[in-house]
Amino acid sequence: MQIKINNQFHQLQDDLPHSLADTLSTLIPDLKSNGIAVALNNQVVPRQDWPATPISNHDEILIITATQGG
Repeated sequence: MQIKINNQFHQLQDDLPHSLADTLSTLIPDLKSNGIAVALNNQVVPRQDWPATPISNHDEILIITATQGG
């Protein structure tokens, strides 16, 4: 299975079901869940839904990090 995270392609095992939460923790283990928003195929997914949101072949994930500025 091939997915795209922030415009970078990643391969996942085809024989395993993948949730958004599992995919993020596997591919980006140092990702902190505070201060970020995640969109799957241009739809923001609430954090509480990440474990139940399935990932499919050719899905696109966008991770947006909040920053402070003036």
